[in-house]
Amino acid sequence: MTTVFPIVTSASRPTTALLLGSGELGKEVAIELMRLGVKVVACDRYDNAPAMQVASEHAVLNMKDGAELRALIHQVKPDLVIPEIEAIATDVLVELEEKEGLHVVPSARAVNITMNREAIRRLAAEELDLPTSPYFFASSVQEIHDNIDKVGFPCIMKPVMSSSGKGQSTLRSDDDIDAAFKKACDEGRGHETRVIIEGFVKFDREITLLTVSAVDGIFFCDPIGHHQVKGDYRESWQPEPLDEEVFVECRRIASKVVKALGGYGIFGVELFIVGNHVVFSELSPRPHDTGMVTLISQDLSEFALHVRALLGLPIGDITQFGPSASAAIVVEGKGNHIEYANLHDALSVAPHTSLRIFGKPDLDGERRLGVALARGQSLEEAREKAVAIREALKITVSEEDPETESAPAEEVPAEGGKENE
Repeated sequence: MTTVFPIVTSASRPTTALLLGSGELGKEVAIELMRLGVKVVACDRYDNAPAMQVASEHAVLNMKDGAELRALIHQVKPDLVIPEIEAIATDVLVELEEKEGLHVVPSARAVNITMNREAIRRLAAEELDLPTSPYFFASSVQEIHDNIDKVGFPCIMKPVMSSSGKGQSTLRSDDDIDAAFKKACDEGRGHETRVIIEGFVKFDREITLLTVSAVDGIFFCDPIGHHQVKGDYRESWQPEPLDEEVFVECRRIASKVVKALGGYGIFGVELFIVGNHVVFSELSPRPHDTGMVTLISQDLSEFALHVRALLGLPIGDITQFGPSASAAIVVEGKGNHIEYANLHDALSVAPHTSLRIFGKPDLDGERRLGVALARGQSLEEAREKAVAIREALKITVSEEDPETESAPAEEVPAEGGKENE
């Protein structure tokens, strides 16, 4: 049975949430928790992460280290633990939930299953009999060569433990297998040697169906369409138009897997649309990056919905405001001093637009630093406005050392990436 938390706002003992992961999604969750009087302790592997900038308290630790994570939980004694990223020692959460009654959102089991592509795929395809792409799992190059005929070329190799496209490769022939396996092992969580090889699904569209499990039932946001580059989100829009029969099937699949996982919260269910058929892809038991569009598209964002649900509060209804879009502000460079300019022109793309700058402290390679949001009379107009905001923003990155003269700032473009990368 899922716990319903009374919100206690006295200074002596407020309800305390331990937030594991303090990026841009965690920041919005922290804000929504604090709006309802919940004390937030924000955690991440680096200091001054976005959610730490708004939380009551924060901690820096390696959340993949089971001993560190267990010690922190025993120190904080949280009323609930909210995992916001995959890089967590989830076996510790499972253990503490079973032995000490730790309350993990939506549950330690759900978090443990969904962060492992093998576990969630076997649940969906083999236990729930949901339609998925053809697949197999392997732990060596030879095992892949021996089984590749099960899916054929082209196909995709992914680490069983990873997110946001990390360690992912497209295989077009046997010659690609060795390098792809090394990449998956190097970039996957914990450098594990287990991979999933998926056959290509010739889908028409890929959508996210945000599904809320709450005390008053299962709720669905309008479907979200999105564009990705190398497995990472660049743009999203809502509502993605679907035929009613397709939308019914999307809701059936999402509801079935969410109910099987259990617990209260929001789930980002990713689905392929193939003609009038729906194929299950992946699921995350937390707000989804493509769902940042809900910051402007709905009366209750995915973050507000998640917090209401995990606190055992009713959802009631979700109001969608019409065609809306988001454009991720992704920048590549290196430096610990990031400046944002030309906000006047960026915010002159009006009306019904907004901008979020996440406040990430540094840049080393490619990183998402913000998101542009817009509503329009049509999806096309909304998407054009969101992209225009992104393109108007000017970002400079430099290396700043308090003991030496700073290096000159370099202006770097915020781009959405190429469609077929």
